[in-house]
Amino acid sequence: MGKTILVVDDSASLRQVVNLTLQSAGYEVIEACDGKDALAKLDGKKVHLIISDVNMPNMDGISLVKEVKKHPSYKFTPIIMLTTEAGENRKQEGQAAGAKAWVVKPFQPQQMLAAVSKLVM
Repeated sequence: MGKTILVVDDSASLRQVVNLTLQSAGYEVIEACDGKDALAKLDGKKVHLIISDVNMPNMDGISLVKEVKKHPSYKFTPIIMLTTEAGENRKQEGQAAGAKAWVVKPFQPQQMLAAVSKLVM
């Protein structure tokens, strides 16, 4: 059984690129369009990793990380922030909330898979 990764981004085209990258490496992918949608998809199924954008409508990535960390089933699920933001402040905010890695868009598929394979147990 492949490992399952939840990809959260308000850009459908970006989700598609991430999805193809991950599926080519043998991962199962669940997609969500923002933080609220992501929380709705975390309904008890095993998710090995979450990859989330930072800037999204309804609920941004940092708020999503905080919410996920409150959830008993998912509080140890590693989260990678995938974002156009390279600013140190946002990065520290993400890490303080519990994000494990920060990948800046546009990302290289190999870089993304390297970050994923380090974090997926």
